[in-house]
Amino acid sequence: MTDHSRRRFLWSASTSLSALTARPLIAGLLPVSDEQLKSASGVVQLRPEIEPLVRLIEETPRQRLLEEIGSRIQKGLSYREVLAALLLAGVRNVEPRPAVGFKFHAVLVVNSAHLASLSSPEADRWLPIFWALDEFKSSQAKDVKEGNWTMSPVDEAGIPSAGQVRDSFHHSMQRWDVAQADVAAAGVARYLGATETLELFAAYAARDFRSIGHKAIFLANGWRTLQTIGWGHAEPVLRSLAYAMLNHNGEPNPANNDLEPDRAWKRNLELAGTFRDGWESGLPTLAATDELLKVLRTSSADDAATCVTELVNRNVSPQTIYDGLHLAAGELLMRQSGIVSLHAMTTTNALRFLYDNVATPQTRKMLLLQNASFLVLFREAMRARGQVGEVEIDSLQAIETSDAVTVDSVFDSVGKQPFQAAERAMNVMAFDQGAENLMHAARRLIFLKGNDAHDYKFSTAAMEDYYKVRPEMRNRFLAACTYSLKGNGSPDNKLVDRIRAALG
Repeated sequence: MTDHSRRRFLWSASTSLSALTARPLIAGLLPVSDEQLKSASGVVQLRPEIEPLVRLIEETPRQRLLEEIGSRIQKGLSYREVLAALLLAGVRNVEPRPAVGFKFHAVLVVNSAHLASLSSPEADRWLPIFWALDEFKSSQAKDVKEGNWTMSPVDEAGIPSAGQVRDSFHHSMQRWDVAQADVAAAGVARYLGATETLELFAAYAARDFRSIGHKAIFLANGWRTLQTIGWGHAEPVLRSLAYAMLNHNGEPNPANNDLEPDRAWKRNLELAGTFRDGWESGLPTLAATDELLKVLRTSSADDAATCVTELVNRNVSPQTIYDGLHLAAGELLMRQSGIVSLHAMTTTNALRFLYDNVATPQTRKMLLLQNASFLVLFREAMRARGQVGEVEIDSLQAIETSDAVTVDSVFDSVGKQPFQAAERAMNVMAFDQGAENLMHAARRLIFLKGNDAHDYKFSTAAMEDYYKVRPEMRNRFLAACTYSLKGNGSPDNKLVDRIRAALG
């Protein structure tokens, strides 16, 4: 073939291909968009920069995932990318039903693991994240057994406009309308900022006692993780959150019925209207904290909220009231070990975070009142499970002795002699060694011996709330928390050796 013939052939071929690609092969049909292709898969698609890593986490068998992620980290995969993919894999693959808990702890624990990493020495920081990766695989397997739920693509046609999204969200939440809430949550993610989003969701986070506080925990922990990984990942997280917050255990629609889990909220709406002007300021007083503690020990949920209202209207500061709420949660740990008292602590942590980070006065009032009512409901739930002790957190005292009390001696007693461990913790914090050494040791023991999402959720909440209590009372609070920490005698978590090998 001559050069002239070759050029003519190439020109002819390229012209034919251009014509072929320039016009549809089947005339008269609308083109198929990328969004339609994604929807056809039946699974919500994530941002393209994170989708491959999420799929890797989803599809890699549990027995190989840590090693696979470890290999990628050695090649440059970042902490933030792993954290983002971990949260998104959870919200895409684990249903927050029939309760916002159980298998869904794979999502709820992500922020707790992250905070534990932040507070740890550099060499330990991957340990909680890798533990959470393994926890996700466990929850994913449970979800498969329960029906293999996966988040579907959002109904694009139903997403409200920017001008309508706030009203749509409120209407859906007030009517407990799951379908409308799903598209409204997607609209919130697309049109509103992080701060306004927190305000919107916080208005409903504590309105019912279903799932023993996990709705508020999901909001607080999910929002905080998004602040780390980037708000561009918010849409699937907010859709999962709206779905979780509308969970009502198969009961009739709460919007049309007077159901027990909703009654504290309805009563507290009336009390919130009686708060004095300027209620967010006030005087600190130890006597008021003691007064609230006594009410929380014996009275009803109504009485607890009424006491909070009376204290507010007597010019007592909200900090004084929260001191009482945190101490009451710690005292419940001392009165009965187990899952219920533990959630009194983690729920109070979440409600306090929301209270500190929202600005709407009505929402703040309701978070404060509901926290008081919830602690009584936790107390009664404990009573339904068995004997509740009568020990009081006030009985914890630091008493200087001739025998040296060390951090190790505290954790030698944890899990064996809980009151002795708490007393020793008081001494460690009061005499020379301080709280930081105690918390550092507690965190290390969680890494080495933690075998449940609650170990991370609880310990992170306890150590964070230590600084939320006034200095005069915070040592008692943390000492009470030793009742639910890991001790030196707890069995080791065998996952640690595997994590170290994966990163080695």
